[in-house]
Amino acid sequence: MLKQLTLAALAAIAFTSAQAEDGWTTLFNGKDLSGWKSNEEVPGVFTVENGELKVSGGRAHLFYVGPNGDAKFKNFELKLKVKTTPGSNSGVYFHTQYQDKGWPDKGYECQVNSTHTDPKKTGSLYGVINILALLEGQKEPEGGKHIKVPLAPSKDDEWFDYIIKVEGKKITLSVNGVTTVEFIEPEGWDPAKELKNMPGRKLSEGTFAIQGHDPKSTTYYKEIAVKVLP
Repeated sequence: MLKQLTLAALAAIAFTSAQAEDGWTTLFNGKDLSGWKSNEEVPGVFTVENGELKVSGGRAHLFYVGPNGDAKFKNFELKLKVKTTPGSNSGVYFHTQYQDKGWPDKGYECQVNSTHTDPKKTGSLYGVINILALLEGQKEPEGGKHIKVPLAPSKDDEWFDYIIKVEGKKITLSVNGVTTVEFIEPEGWDPAKELKNMPGRKLSEGTFAIQGHDPKSTTYYKEIAVKVLP
């Protein structure tokens, strides 16, 4: 028994070292919401089921605060597995900060939307570079650059890989290994002038947030991890 315990301990140490060398830090443990804080604008939107983060029931935001409550990132690579359901809408914010209610004022949003009526689909840097799949009769939204596609790059009821990367002034988004957005924030960028009603869309530093959008929307997240970049 002692030998077995010793071998198990060594294996655990080796695994921890491999994680450290790899550079990735797990943000969601699949068991509970440790390290996260919901603003509870609508209570109960964020729950953990079968090792997955379920987001359902209305508008609220879940902010990553970390073990000490002060999580903050500047240059990073964030990876998640995400699953939409028919008509759902969600998003992942970065360089944001906790707020009690409303859509986060600070930071950028990476859209999660396969079939919701909002034409801005998964892979959009919301309001800045929009991956648009317009329904019949829909008009293009105001503000930002538009990339028209027949369908969203994600499908309902299927897990997809979402990678969000920030290096200096460059933001890169990819869905299932395909780059959807490359945006270099211009010098002197003033989102209040460039965008419609989104003055906080600006690089700085901050944390991540996951969005609950509306009462009919249900999305799922798992395997959320970050690698800090120089």
